[in-house]
Amino acid sequence: MDGPDIIASTLSQPAIPDKHGNVWQYHSRSDRHSKVACWAVLYDLLQHSSRLAEHATAGKVVFGINREMRDFRTNRTKDLDLVISRPGPGTLPRPAATMHDLALRWKIRLTPAQQQILADLAPLAEGPAGNVLVALEAKACMTAHIKALPRLFDELTSSYSTVHADTQQALAVGFAMINASATFLSPDMNKYDLSQRHPTVNQHPPHALERTVKKVREIDRRTSSGGHGFDAFGAIVVDMRNDGSPVTVVSGPPAPSPDDVDSYQRMIGRIVQSYDLTFGGI
Repeated sequence: MDGPDIIASTLSQPAIPDKHGNVWQYHSRSDRHSKVACWAVLYDLLQHSSRLAEHATAGKVVFGINREMRDFRTNRTKDLDLVISRPGPGTLPRPAATMHDLALRWKIRLTPAQQQILADLAPLAEGPAGNVLVALEAKACMTAHIKALPRLFDELTSSYSTVHADTQQALAVGFAMINASATFLSPDMNKYDLSQRHPTVNQHPPHALERTVKKVREIDRRTSSGGHGFDAFGAIVVDMRNDGSPVTVVSGPPAPSPDDVDSYQRMIGRIVQSYDLTFGGI
C-alpha cells in the first residue's frame, strides 16, 4: 500500500509558512499532516475496495474533510478529519473537490506510477454529508511525546465515541503518526527567523517512542456493531526532524509490522472488509 510513503514524501516538502519567514514541514497549529494522511487513506481505500469504487462511480457516496459529527448522548460536536457518507442535502461553501483537485491543492507528492493510479481511481467527489458510513480521525505525535500522550489518547478515544453516538452503524477509524526522530525542530520553540539565529532543537528521551506506540495500542477496538471502540485503527512511525530533511517511514520495532493488528495495512484491510460487508447494499 502506498499511503505511508505518500505521507512521508509529501511531508518532506516544507509548506507551512510562519510570520517569521520560516517554512515548516510540520506545525502543531496546522492541519496539513492530517489532511495529507486522510488523502492517502482514501487513495488506498479506493484501490482496495471494489464496492467503494462502485459506489463512488455511481454517485452513491461522497467524502468530506473536517466534517462535524454530533454525539447524540451528550449533544457535543466534534469535527472528524475525513468522512465518507451518502450525499446529503444542501451545498458546500466552496466548489466541490475531487481527489485530483486535493492532490494539487495540498501538493501531494506522487511517483509517476502513483500518478497513473490516481488517474484511474473511481471519481469520488466531495459533497454535503448525509448518513455517515466511515469517519476517520488522524492524529500526530511529533514532539514532547510523554507530555502529549494523554491528550493524544483522549482525542482518539473521544473520536470513536462521537462517531458511534452520532451513527451507530458508521465505521469509526483512527490513525496515528508517531515521530521516531531523536531530535525535533519545534516551531513553538523557534519563533524567529531561523536564518538569523541558531535554532533550539528538542531532544526526545530514548523511551518516549516505545511508550507512545505501546499506549496507542491500548485504544479500544470493537468487534460488533454494538461494541465500544474503533472499527479499525492503524499507526505508522516516521522519522522527521522538521528541519527540511527528508521524512522516512520507520519499519523496525517498535513500529507496527504489516501483520500487527494496528498496522496501516491491517487498518486499510479492516475498513475494506467492514465497508463491503456493512454497506454493500446501499
